[in-house]
Amino acid sequence: MSHLSERPEKPVVGVPLPHESAVLHVTGTALYTDDLVHRTKDVLHAYPVQVMQARGRITALRTGPALAVPGVVRVLTKEDVPGVNDAGMKHDEPLFPDEVMFHGHAVAWVLGETLEAARLGAAAVEVELDELPSLITLQDAMEAGSYHGARPLMTTGDVDAGFADSAHVFTGEFQFAGQEHFYLETHAALAQVDENGQLFVQSSTQHPSETQEIVSHVLGVPAHEVTVQCLRMGGGFGGKEMQPHGFAAVAALGAKLTGRPVRFRLNRTQDLTMSGKRHGFHARWKIGFDADGRIQALDATLTADGGWSLDLSEPVLARALCHIDNTYWIPNARVAGRIARTNTVSNTAFRGFGGPQGMLVIEDILGRCAPLLGLDPRELRERNFYRPGQGQTTPYGQPVTQAERISTVWQQVLDDAGFADRGREIAAFNAAHPHTKRALAITGIKFGISFNLTAFNQGGALVLIYKDGSVLINHGGTEMGQGLHTKMLQVAATTLGIPLHKVRLAPTRTDKVPNTSATAASSGADLNGGAVKNACEQLRERLLRVAATQLGANASDVRITEGVARVLGGDEELAWDDLVRTAYFQRVQLSAAGYYRTEGLHWDAKSFRGSPFKYFSYGAAATEVEVDGFTGAYRVRRVDIVHDVGDSLSPMIDIGQVEGGFVQGAGWLTLEDLRWDTGDGPGRGRLLTQAASTYKLPSFSEMPEEFNVTLLENATEEGAVYGSKAVGEPPLMLAFSVREALRQAVAAFGPSGVSVDLASPATPEAVYWAIEAARRGGTPTVGHVRTAVAAGGRAEGGDVADGGRAGAAVLSGA
Repeated sequence: MSHLSERPEKPVVGVPLPHESAVLHVTGTALYTDDLVHRTKDVLHAYPVQVMQARGRITALRTGPALAVPGVVRVLTKEDVPGVNDAGMKHDEPLFPDEVMFHGHAVAWVLGETLEAARLGAAAVEVELDELPSLITLQDAMEAGSYHGARPLMTTGDVDAGFADSAHVFTGEFQFAGQEHFYLETHAALAQVDENGQLFVQSSTQHPSETQEIVSHVLGVPAHEVTVQCLRMGGGFGGKEMQPHGFAAVAALGAKLTGRPVRFRLNRTQDLTMSGKRHGFHARWKIGFDADGRIQALDATLTADGGWSLDLSEPVLARALCHIDNTYWIPNARVAGRIARTNTVSNTAFRGFGGPQGMLVIEDILGRCAPLLGLDPRELRERNFYRPGQGQTTPYGQPVTQAERISTVWQQVLDDAGFADRGREIAAFNAAHPHTKRALAITGIKFGISFNLTAFNQGGALVLIYKDGSVLINHGGTEMGQGLHTKMLQVAATTLGIPLHKVRLAPTRTDKVPNTSATAASSGADLNGGAVKNACEQLRERLLRVAATQLGANASDVRITEGVARVLGGDEELAWDDLVRTAYFQRVQLSAAGYYRTEGLHWDAKSFRGSPFKYFSYGAAATEVEVDGFTGAYRVRRVDIVHDVGDSLSPMIDIGQVEGGFVQGAGWLTLEDLRWDTGDGPGRGRLLTQAASTYKLPSFSEMPEEFNVTLLENATEEGAVYGSKAVGEPPLMLAFSVREALRQAVAAFGPSGVSVDLASPATPEAVYWAIEAARRGGTPTVGHVRTAVAAGGRAEGGDVADGGRAGAAVLSGA
């Protein structure tokens, strides 16, 4: 077993513990960024001047009327920026723009003594525009040829030969929607200037170092004059990886210019209308199968809706391409990617970071093609799994390690769910109920863990031991409710060999651990855990030498367990507190900076080849649904999940992450329906779903009636901290089983062998139209498409049952 993964005697990791701030959360005493305002004197409030047009060039910006409003102190405009007027890493996001690029774009910021004064001041600012043509939908941008950023191409094998060898070839299109993060805490920042003119910024950010970098370049000062701290976030889900930087820069600029603390917080409507979402995608594809239903070739183009600026669209698209294979070996593939530029908010990171979009494409293809091949969807998926010992690689050239876990988790779910028996029960139920149908579907996942950008795969930590034996740890990861801090406390206690109550964790801040990566890509525990472990090992080695001297033994024979140093095979012992005190008086350093970098990664973005991931996480889920044939309404009756987290660092935390990720994924695929005004009136480009009343989130009523989550046992990951694996993002894709179960339930309303086109999100409305199409044998009803048939058959014209929704699909066979 590797040094990194080996666990000592009586480890604290692996013990099921509640979240370290759970009591603070439920008692309302946990502090978030905006709570600090009430502890800060003379705070000014920032409020955006939003322009409610989709696109236009600013011809006049008059701030005088705002300054006449009682309580308004200053209006921030581009003339106030001493450094670079840009909030993004690509330098395509002006903090104070000359051109409005989306409905609700902020062009200036008002500072007021009160939030109400700032609001009234913002309303008084006069903005004149020359309106310009706008592109609102992904389809608009594709038709106009509006693209930006890189255009990656991933190839493997001989695609043309693969199609020539295929017994069945199908083509199709699939467009699916994005998703709103809807974290409980909206974007917030609080900036202060000290007596030396240095900035201290409290920010609700997943990436404090990058927030520091953006604030630094906006203000035109070196990074050491800016300190960014993140206490905790009330949710992030990727929405606070890139987008907080400009908001923090506004607060910092205001503080620098006025000498007073400046508070920034978006209300819910502002947050929804100003911040980016998960990227919606369009896929055009062609796939070939042999006579046994095994994939021979795939040719696809994925188009991501990037919004008005690039943000993180390029790495999101790259990860989508890297995950289009999911758990399936595709010997011959050609997959192109491009980013559409639209006049909507700049879409950004969201849990899974493009992986869900790529994986959804292949799962949709298999779900639609299975009936046409005369195969059960479960059987079609199983036939195409990566197989161990076959030397199979992904389309980008990375060997698929632990491929046996694909079938291991799959089989365990089949067994735990009683899949075969329940399938027979469902068939009997459907035969007896013409207006209500049930279905049971199973899907699997293979998700790569590491940042696509190799440089981001590093972490740092600072661990301090005080004379009384108490320990304080700092690390570069941020806490957004996912339990990272809990795991880091367990890693530190395990490595030092002391009880958990001896260890405390300090807030994440850039003057303690510099140059950190974002807490994203499910890498928080791997990177920061490795760094914390490294720092604690340095301290432990120093203390072992001290203990060895005191106990009259060799350091290699001393172990520290549960706060006591003992010699192997001996009776003498030395308590931790006494050991630390002795070390202090011997002038032994009791602090250490830890560092970790993920080894074995290499990636060439131009050729789109390499091994960008340290390992893959695996999982499988079986979902049973019941669908009402009159309304399309449905409920999730039962979910069974087996998920691979290696040897869990904190099982209670990990099970919660699996549950939460699954429900969030089900929300994206079945409920959450972003809508914009696409008309030519004055509201063009306006987000119509800008509140919880119009944007439906999953709640208790959408939870499965029976929800069984099991972590895969005996699953040590040799290359990760204490044998664990990442858990944040992979479980979201387990929700594909919900969508596939809905597809199969819809098909049960029609004749045998019907191929169901299902919109995403599969809302009750979308399910109803799909049922109507299935009842007619798969002939759709609104909008012309081609219906798929098996090779040698005849493609028939028809209409798509999408009700005018995103997700309308085209499928044809040859």
